[in-house]
Amino acid sequence: MMSSVLRVAGARLLDDRHRSGVHDALDADPVASCMVAARIEAVGLDPWRLGGELWSYGAPADGLCFSGANLVPLRGERSAIRAFADRARRSGRVCSSLVGRAELVLPLWDELAPVWGPAREIRADQPLMSLYGMPAIPADPHVRPVRIDELDRYLPAAVAMFTEEVGVDPRDGDGGAGYRARVAELINSGRAFARFHDGEVVFKAEVGAMSRTVGQIQGVWVHPSWRGHGLGTAGTASVAVALASMGRCASLYVNAFNGPARAAYRRAGFTQVAQFATVLF
Repeated sequence: MMSSVLRVAGARLLDDRHRSGVHDALDADPVASCMVAARIEAVGLDPWRLGGELWSYGAPADGLCFSGANLVPLRGERSAIRAFADRARRSGRVCSSLVGRAELVLPLWDELAPVWGPAREIRADQPLMSLYGMPAIPADPHVRPVRIDELDRYLPAAVAMFTEEVGVDPRDGDGGAGYRARVAELINSGRAFARFHDGEVVFKAEVGAMSRTVGQIQGVWVHPSWRGHGLGTAGTASVAVALASMGRCASLYVNAFNGPARAAYRRAGFTQVAQFATVLF
């Protein structure tokens, strides 16, 4: 009895020995867990390769949380959330954000705020949307994967999108070397899409994470002078078609206050499946 209590007394670090149980837990919520599942499927659970740690509280199906560049609670009741918060406090903040299902992120932030606060911004209502199969509208035939030789033309649009969405310039700190490398990685893996007009990006989007079953679309952006003409809707539909051709569900999350974007995604055939929340530092 005592050993059973000790095993669930706090959050424990998982490794490749726990891979089967972790996969089962992630597969039970494939859209919401796509960001973490994609990484684990690629490199396993070793923290050095994973770029972070995966914690459980009891069995993975009972409580699961990823701690890395983002802190992502994946499953758990209140006791699990408290255990994850305790481990996160002891480890110190290494993440740039908390993100995931709102019913997990917001209670976790309540636990962490007295030590980690204040946050730069809290986005408490971000509909998580998904699209299985083909979109409800025609895709934009001019949207295509970006070539690596187009990196210098694509990068200004990526910077503009990030700055608009997150509120900081991704080039701060290292002059943009890290962000450029990340964008180049997305292009090289065929996960950056754009429509060009006279050599300039007028629509862009990326598949930021791709698991065996789900691709999470991010960074949807339309050039300011082209907005209001349906490019965002048709362009996102093009990315959804690309994911469907690979046998994957398309997903994305959007701020609740962004009414035009939500309407555009609904027109494309996306439906809300959960509510995300993000705490930005």
